[in-house]
Amino acid sequence: MADPSIAYVSQTTSDSGLHIQLHPLVLLSVSDHLTRHAARKQQGPVIGALLGQQNGREISLEHAFECKVVSGPNGELLLSQPWFDERLKQLKDVHKEPALDLVGWWSTAPPTGPDSSHIPIQRQVLQDYNESAVFLAFHPSQLQSASERGGKLPITIYEGGLDSERAADGDRTMQVDGEEPSLQIRFQELPYTVETGEAEMIGIEHIAQGGGNAASSSSLGKKNESSADDDRSNVGVLTEEEEEMIASLNTRLNAIRMLESRISLIKAYLSNISSTTTTTPPPGSADQKQSSPPRDPTMPPLSHPILREINSLLAHLSLLSPGEQSGFTAESLAQTNDVLLVSLLGQLGQGIKSMRELGRKSAIVQNTRQNIASRKSQMAAMQTRLQNPYSTGGSGNVGGMYVD
Repeated sequence: MADPSIAYVSQTTSDSGLHIQLHPLVLLSVSDHLTRHAARKQQGPVIGALLGQQNGREISLEHAFECKVVSGPNGELLLSQPWFDERLKQLKDVHKEPALDLVGWWSTAPPTGPDSSHIPIQRQVLQDYNESAVFLAFHPSQLQSASERGGKLPITIYEGGLDSERAADGDRTMQVDGEEPSLQIRFQELPYTVETGEAEMIGIEHIAQGGGNAASSSSLGKKNESSADDDRSNVGVLTEEEEEMIASLNTRLNAIRMLESRISLIKAYLSNISSTTTTTPPPGSADQKQSSPPRDPTMPPLSHPILREINSLLAHLSLLSPGEQSGFTAESLAQTNDVLLVSLLGQLGQGIKSMRELGRKSAIVQNTRQNIASRKSQMAAMQTRLQNPYSTGGSGNVGGMYVD
């Protein structure tokens, strides 16, 4: 049985020339909305609107907000018109510089693409707000296999427009002459790139650090709960510096893992290309004119732009590992010696200063001791004279009489 979503997704690429610039703030808003929806165990679809700018054939998705939906006359889901108009006006007043406008909407969808439940809202947005609105489909089923998909985001951006020739083969009926064909919505996938501003980079780094702290705190909480019955007094709590260190190490570990996966991908691509080029004879040769085996569709095609980018990356490695290693080592050693020499001179100056201070204090102590010793000798002489006041060296005048 064919997937019903295939009837709404075009198998051909879009020829409109639209290119989407996706900002990380949109991804954070979508993630926050889905997390709160799952944490609160809410029922129903998750739908939001996208604000951005459209400059020619480039559309930037810069902000997202959740939307309130209501049931239509036929039971289909539609945006609540009064609520949505008021909310959109408020956000336009907030985002005046640069001026943002409604450029599309987002919701969850299977990996095969939008289905019939997405058609009413897409038609409502196209008719009432923006004729070139895009649809951002988030695929929750691809979250578990994100590592297998090479780190690709689980999202797809579609261009949805009205088309009169895209009815399914089983639903086509005979058209009467002069009758207007029924307009149906067909989605076509659009290419997109992730654009990040300076403010968004700071915010993402702060959120990444907070995520690492939350992970460490949650693991610590689980450990405390498991060991609370055994010994509550031995439960340790990480300090703020330790949590920041763990978050920083986790960020670096994830970056190293991502770098390793990308390097492995480049190596696999080059190995497959080398095996393909060695087994394929050169064009115009006699071997090629003979019966050549069919090309394996699983093998990647030879792409010269990709090879040039890889060559550019290899050329930049010289900045990290210079070619003249001996000269670099000698210069680094000279700088290290200069730094150590300055440090030793500083220590030598501190030592001389300490020695001068020690000599000054020693001189003061020596002078004090000499003064005390001279005073003691003077006191001893005075005491001796007081004890023998009449001794004059053997002869003298005592009581007016001369004594020999």
